[in-house]
Amino acid sequence: MPSDYCREIGPLMSPLQPARTRSPGRVILVGAGPGSPDLITLRGVEALRCADVVLYDYLANPLLLEHCRADAERICLGRHGSERVWDQDRINRALVEEASRGRIVVRLKGGDPSIFGCAAQELAALIGAEIPFEVVPGVTAASAAAADAGIPITHREHASAVAFVTGREDRGKSTSSLDYAALAQFPGTLLLYMGTTTVESWSTALIAAGKPAETPVAIVRRASHPDAEVITTTLAEVAQVVRTPRPIRPPVIFVIGPVAALSERLVAPCRTEPEEAGSASSRSLIGRTVWVTRPEEQARDLIDSLRQLGARVLARPAIRCVPAPVGDTATRLLDEPCRFDWVVFNSANGVLAWFAGLERSGRDARWFATAKIATVGRGTAEALRRFGLIADLVPDRFDAERLAETLIEAEHGSLGGSRRALLIRGEQGRATLRERLSAAGWTVDESIAYRTEAVAEFGPDIVAPLDAGRIDWTTVTSPSIASSIAHLGVERLSRTRLVAISPLTAEALERHGLPVAAIASEASDEGLIAAMLDATARDAIADDASLDDRAPDGSAAGAPSTQR
Repeated sequence: MPSDYCREIGPLMSPLQPARTRSPGRVILVGAGPGSPDLITLRGVEALRCADVVLYDYLANPLLLEHCRADAERICLGRHGSERVWDQDRINRALVEEASRGRIVVRLKGGDPSIFGCAAQELAALIGAEIPFEVVPGVTAASAAAADAGIPITHREHASAVAFVTGREDRGKSTSSLDYAALAQFPGTLLLYMGTTTVESWSTALIAAGKPAETPVAIVRRASHPDAEVITTTLAEVAQVVRTPRPIRPPVIFVIGPVAALSERLVAPCRTEPEEAGSASSRSLIGRTVWVTRPEEQARDLIDSLRQLGARVLARPAIRCVPAPVGDTATRLLDEPCRFDWVVFNSANGVLAWFAGLERSGRDARWFATAKIATVGRGTAEALRRFGLIADLVPDRFDAERLAETLIEAEHGSLGGSRRALLIRGEQGRATLRERLSAAGWTVDESIAYRTEAVAEFGPDIVAPLDAGRIDWTTVTSPSIASSIAHLGVERLSRTRLVAISPLTAEALERHGLPVAAIASEASDEGLIAAMLDATARDAIADDASLDDRAPDGSAAGAPSTQR
């Protein structure tokens, strides 16, 4: 059903309404926030869910596009520093043209649309074309930068005012409209955007206008991202810090004023550097990019856990799960009361598919009656728990062989003759469990609840970073996923590190000639993450060892303070 927000802004917003009955289009300017996908407003998410087309720039986190409908068109307006970046006139024309076709258009803009976001130009074009519009505010980058650095933008003792300043004005202007004399005397905090390329100009101008050279400055790069950097310096030294020894690249916010000196005192404890590589505090994935290939409905917990560890997550499924055709066996099983001693689920997909079948047949969890329930692992047991049922048996090793052994052991010596089991599995599942239970004298029925389909083609949001070596880890959680990603090729996948959830999945990868960097010791989300953390910690120790062999860099005492 369409959301309340979709209803509120008109029938066009409903994805369920046929296009031919839709009313004229409209444009929604949505602030995407400073970078973290968690920092968009609820209103912004609702707009994305209702959009027919999304025009987004490079500062908008691409993970936000996961909120869009599957049929929504996504148009990237180019990357920073690329000749392919759309100019403002082209963006304005696209907004008008798309809305004139009767479409809901979301213009997804980094930060807040009205703060150095060219909102005025875009709204002027819409007003001129009589296109309805709405502006959804966002968290501006300066707010996130201050939060990352532990800086209060205002302070009773140090800053009673705030000024947003651009370091890059319109190139068409003959003279600057910035009053550096007023800014130098401003009684508060200056938050300067887009100032890396002009740092010498504005820092010199502020000092020349009377701003003390020793004024504290915090340089915050990639605010709200896991790999955010915070460097504290002074107005006199800021240009040198930005340029050497390693140039600082955008996006950067400069926090200028006495409050910047509070950064190291008020920064959150979790932001401090670990004391030594390999220690418990170093077990993080800060700055690492992880491709999660699992179907979206199963991936949420893994994605959340990875993000909590500081990883940048690309959630792009390599397979999709679809219900298997409902055959006579499944229909009979669902229509009759459960007469099995055990109902066994081999995956979370099986749980979801079976309960969908129960709902279609007008039944619920009471169908299981007195049957006991077994699952192949904790993830499957957790999927079951969401329907209010607790698994009676979860093996200590998460594979079909151990599940069969554990079931047989659990019923050893039971009275009443042969045990009856219903196995609910996918079409491509192995026959191991059925064969072993049958060999032990069990009566076994099977129901094929779902099948998996490989994703035919991966988009540029996966292929491009793979080619560039920018995906640090790729999670592989089943043999079917291994087969699906294999068509990307050994050369391309050798630029990432493949972590397999089990030896069985690792074998599937190796059959395709793909190198396995790590194997989870336990077939679970926790096992996957532990495997990545262990490998990352080993890398850190190795890097430290190599640094010990290098000559001192000669850094002077009192060098700029760096966090993260």
